[in-house]
Amino acid sequence: MDDVTDELGQARWRKSSFSGGDGSNCVEVAHLAGGKALRDSKNRTGPVLLVPHAEWTAFLDDLRTGRSA
Repeated sequence: MDDVTDELGQARWRKSSFSGGDGSNCVEVAHLAGGKALRDSKNRTGPVLLVPHAEWTAFLDDLRTGRSA
């Protein structure tokens, strides 16, 4: 857990290109060794969702093909 906490402290966050320009409903993504981290840009000290590489890839594939769970 400390490794992930340390990595999150060093993470470079990127705002989603689909986020609105007004600052609301924004999601930020960071690349981690084990996958991706997502957070609400309005609550940068709040909870972070960690997504392993395989699940992130499957999620993007589903978005591209229009599939939903």
